[in-house]
Amino acid sequence: PGLPDHPQHELAKRQMRGFGGMIAVFLKTDRAGVDRFCQSLRLFSLASSLGGVESLVGYPATMSHEGLTEAERLERGITDNLVRLSVGIEHPDDLIADLAQALERL
Repeated sequence: PGLPDHPQHELAKRQMRGFGGMIAVFLKTDRAGVDRFCQSLRLFSLASSLGGVESLVGYPATMSHEGLTEAERLERGITDNLVRLSVGIEHPDDLIADLAQALERL
């Protein structure tokens, strides 16, 4: 809801003082490509925890939702190419550069 074109953006602005630092992205690749992406990141650590100030990357299909069947994961929107990013306090330019270099490895 942080984006102005989101249907509930106005409601979110009234209820929140700011928007979160967590985003989910669907990479145009398979599991091997997601693994290369995650392993290529230098500033984002691969972790399932979200309780810190450092930037983290999570791969729900093999981490938080690993115990579900493929059908159960897909029912919840957890595809093999879904990656979750929790943005920390590092400089935005550094984080963007890190993501860009990892995306080049897809």
